[in-house]
Amino acid sequence: MTQPPNQPPQGGFGAPQDQPPQQQGGFGAPPPPQGQPQTPPTPQAPQPGYGYPEQPPQQPQPSGPYAQPGPYAQPGPYGAPPGTPGTPGTPGAPGPYGQPQHPGPYGGQPGYGYPQQPQFPGPPGTPPPASGSRNPFKGKPALVIGAAVAALLVIGGTVFAVTSGGDDGKGEKKPVAGPSDGPKATGSEDPVNPGDGSGDGGSDPQNLNEGRQAGEAKVLWYKDAPDAPGDGADAPGMWITDKTAVKAAYKQLFAYNVGDGNPTWDPITFEQKICAVTPQKTADDKIVVAYENGSTDRADCNQLQEIDLNTGEKGWTGEVADGDLFDSTSQLGLSVTGNTLMVGRSQSGTAYDVRTGKKLFDKKRYGESCFPSAFAGGARLVVVSSCGAGGTNEHDEIQELDPTTGKAKWTQRFDKGWRAARTYSVDPLVVYLTNDDKDAWNISTFTATGKFRSQVGFDEDFAPECGWALLSRDLQGCEGVAADAGTLYLPTEATTGANEIVAINLADGKEKWRVKSLADESMLPMRIEGGKLVAYVEPSYDAGGQIVSIPTAGGSHTPTKLLQMPKGTAEIESGFFSKAIDWADGRFYISTARLNGKDDAKEKLMLAYGK
Repeated sequence: MTQPPNQPPQGGFGAPQDQPPQQQGGFGAPPPPQGQPQTPPTPQAPQPGYGYPEQPPQQPQPSGPYAQPGPYAQPGPYGAPPGTPGTPGTPGAPGPYGQPQHPGPYGGQPGYGYPQQPQFPGPPGTPPPASGSRNPFKGKPALVIGAAVAALLVIGGTVFAVTSGGDDGKGEKKPVAGPSDGPKATGSEDPVNPGDGSGDGGSDPQNLNEGRQAGEAKVLWYKDAPDAPGDGADAPGMWITDKTAVKAAYKQLFAYNVGDGNPTWDPITFEQKICAVTPQKTADDKIVVAYENGSTDRADCNQLQEIDLNTGEKGWTGEVADGDLFDSTSQLGLSVTGNTLMVGRSQSGTAYDVRTGKKLFDKKRYGESCFPSAFAGGARLVVVSSCGAGGTNEHDEIQELDPTTGKAKWTQRFDKGWRAARTYSVDPLVVYLTNDDKDAWNISTFTATGKFRSQVGFDEDFAPECGWALLSRDLQGCEGVAADAGTLYLPTEATTGANEIVAINLADGKEKWRVKSLADESMLPMRIEGGKLVAYVEPSYDAGGQIVSIPTAGGSHTPTKLLQMPKGTAEIESGFFSKAIDWADGRFYISTARLNGKDDAKEKLMLAYGK
C-alpha cells in the first residue's frame, strides 16, 4: 500500500449536475481511472499518508478541467489564468460569473450521450512522503464559477470550481465453503511486551515504559515485527474488536488481546504473501484476506480466505477468476458493504456473500465502453469506471450500486480529463478528483441520490495522508480525513509549526471553523465519536503523540487531550515508513503498514497505549 510521494493536482471545474439514475450526465469529472496503477503525480512537497510513506505532493496549475474556454476551463473571479500559480483576483473570461461559457446544456461539452458537466479535480492521490508535510493538495486553489454553475444554481445546487497554480505539487471458479480449520483461541504464558510479531518473546525485551513521566500514557504492549524479505513486505490492515487486535504482515495474520497483548489465537500463515485485505470488518467481526497463488512476479492475487477476528477460525475459501482480456487479478481491491464482499479486478468486479462465499453478481463493462476500475465500500458500495478510453468522450463515471443486486442506483459522469482518485468518505459521499493535464484538483460532495451537492471552494493546501496506488486506484487509500452528515474535516498542510483542521460545510463547500493543535505538531482527523472529532497529533523529537477530542458544535472548538503518548516511544511512532492508527475504548493502536526487511533493525509491528 506504500505509494510514492506525490501531490494531487489542484484546481477545478464546475460541479457535476444532477442526472437520471443509471446514466446521468457527467459532472465535469476526471478521466477514466486506470486500474490500480496510476501514474503518480509529480512528487513535490512531501505528504505523509496514513499507512503510506509520506511523499511530496504535487501542485496543480491553475487551470480548469479542460483548460479550454468554458466555465470551468478558465479562471474565474478568484482564479488565475491557466498556468499562473495562485494569482488571486484575476478576472475570468466572459460568462455568467466572469467566466467563459461552455457549450452544452450544463456548460459542459456533450459526450457519451450525456451532457458533460463541470469538471471535478481529483482527490489527493498523492502518496504521502516518508516524512514531512502530508499535503495531498499542494498549491493555492482559486474559486472559479461559470455557466455550468448557473445551471446548477437553478436547481438549488451550489458549485465551486477550484483551480490552483502550483510550483510543486476471468471460466470462473466460484468460492467454495471450506472447513473451519483455523486456530482456536488459546491462552499464553509468553511475555506480553517483547515479541517477534508472534508474541513468543525474545532474549532482549525492551521496557518502553522506562522513564515515563506523570501524565503520560503507558505502552500496554508492543510486538516486534516478523521476518520479511530483504526488500521489505506489506503489512496491510489493522482491525480492532472488543477482544482482539489483529494485524496482517507479509504472509501472516496475528491476533493479540486488546488489553494485555497476549496472543488470542495462533498466528495464521498463508502459503504466499498477503496481497489485499478488506479494510472493513463485518458486523460479526469477520474479514477476508487475499493472498497470491505463487511466489514469482507473475503470481496472481486471487486466493480468498475468510477469517473470524475473535477466534482465528477460517471460514469459506475461494479463487477469483480472471476477467476478460486485460482484466487482471495481479492486484485486487477488497471491500465490505453490509453482507457483500466486493472484489475488484483491474477492469471489473465480482460480489460475493461475505458470510458464505456465494457469488452475488458481476460488475462488468457497460454502456459506451465503461470499465469498472475501482470500488469503495462501507456504509455504501461505490464504483468508479473509466469510459471511452482513447476517444473524444473519454471520461470517468461514478455510481452507487445496490450491494445485493449490483444494480446502479444512480450514475454521475465527470468531464474529460478528470479522474476520480479517492473517496474521502462514502457516506456522505465526498470525492477527490484530479486533472493531470491541468495540474488541478477538486473536492466534490454528493447527496444520497447521487446529485451534486457542493465543492470545497476556498484557497487552502490540504494534507490528508494518502497511499500511492501503483497498479490501480485505491479509492479508500486516504487517512487523516473525517466526515459526518453535514461536515468534512480536513487537515491543512503545516508550513511551520502546527497545522490546522478545517471544518467544511457540505451544504455549500465553505469553511465553518478551524482549530490549531495545542502542540507544535501536525494534527490529523481520525473519526467522529460522541459528537466530537477525535484527532491524532503527531510526535515531536521531545514528546510522544497525542489523541485529542474537539467539539464539533458550539462556539468553542478547543482540543482536549485524551491521551499523551510517552516521550520514550516518540521515535518509534514517527519512524514508521507508513502506518495504520486507531482509537477504540480509550486505547490508541499504531502499527506499521510496511516491513523494512532489515535483520539488524529492531522493527516494531504494533503498539497499544492506554492509561
